[in-house]
Amino acid sequence: MHSSGYRANALLTFTVTILALMCIIASFSDNFNFPSPSTQIQIMKFNWFQKQTHGNDEVYRFAFSPWFDLLFVGLLRFYFVSLTMNITADLQSLFTWNTKQLFIFVAAEYETPRNSLNQVSLWDAIIPAKEHAKFWIQTANKEAIFVVKNST
Repeated sequence: MHSSGYRANALLTFTVTILALMCIIASFSDNFNFPSPSTQIQIMKFNWFQKQTHGNDEVYRFAFSPWFDLLFVGLLRFYFVSLTMNITADLQSLFTWNTKQLFIFVAAEYETPRNSLNQVSLWDAIIPAKEHAKFWIQTANKEAIFVVKNST
């Protein structure tokens, strides 16, 4: 007869082998998923402001504080954008057995003389389930700040 240690070893080895086989099958099953998300973004309203050092109270409401202006107004130029977007998306095909939630965002990219790539996040959201992955959203008066460092 086999000892109890030998039987426990055989049972543990069999269990680990089956679990490893299930993991391999699960990994390969995700390779056969071909997602086809569709998105469309329309800019409905776009306002572009440049921070003035003296005056223009309408633009001044976007500023951080008077102390911020005193410290950084000579080093940086600020451009303020106020925009309204319509975002339509169908992201249901991105959800698989291995996807719990999606983090999605809309970013604006721009170039400056010092940096070839700058990014500003305009909108973001977390999609918690497949049922919420098909949506239409209108963002109203979303504000973003573009900062350009002056060459000294």
